[in-house]
Amino acid sequence: MSVVLALLSGGFVGFSLGLIGGGGSILATPLLIYVVGVGQPHVAIGTGALAVAVSAMANFSGHWRAGNVRWGNALVFAAFGVVGALGGSTLGKAFDGERLLFLFALLMIAVGLLMLRSGERNGSGRAAAGAPSAPAFTPRLAAVALAVGGASGFFGIGGGFLIVPGLVFATGMPMINAIGTSLFAVGAFGLATAANYALSGLIDWPVAAQYIVGGLLGGWVGMRLACRLAGRKGALDRIFASLIFTVAAYMLYRTSAALT
Repeated sequence: MSVVLALLSGGFVGFSLGLIGGGGSILATPLLIYVVGVGQPHVAIGTGALAVAVSAMANFSGHWRAGNVRWGNALVFAAFGVVGALGGSTLGKAFDGERLLFLFALLMIAVGLLMLRSGERNGSGRAAAGAPSAPAFTPRLAAVALAVGGASGFFGIGGGFLIVPGLVFATGMPMINAIGTSLFAVGAFGLATAANYALSGLIDWPVAAQYIVGGLLGGWVGMRLACRLAGRKGALDRIFASLIFTVAAYMLYRTSAALT
């Protein structure tokens, strides 16, 4: 049963990454703890980071083939963000596990609110033909990448729902391009975080493998739907935000009881 739960949980994470560039990644750790049954928060964070990274890279290849990736912005965001992810994951490993989950739940609420605001602002996702591309490097893009990478590493999340609005804010690129471009950074951040946790023996490799298999299958379905449903992303954001709020409330309940 634990294998089935890991496959299903990984499939949900991959589906969300492929469809809207995030959402499922922030649920990877709660799913590992409360559904799959990984007992240690730090092991769940390290395992989830690895699984999300592999799923993101697989989904990225599909968006790349579909022409949704702006390589210059992707490379700059990933380079600066990995520096932040390494620093954030080092700090996260030294943090008390239950307190880390409590802060994680607060972050989930913030991400849910960000998703709702993004859904209100964004409608159609594809740029008009011949639309100019933003410069590959700007100080704003580098600063956003460092901040998002640090949060990604500290909490062990892919950071898609921080990266997507960050890319739109820093470059003004269309939403569908931000989704495709973000997945490269999600994969890079996750690999940096997972490598840091692996050095401390904080990855459950069998569960990670099961999560990855589910994520690859779910991601293929999500990526296929992403181009067709780009204009309905606002509605999808609201659905995922509601789910994130529910899980965050449950985590706050569990961790508050443990801390007291």
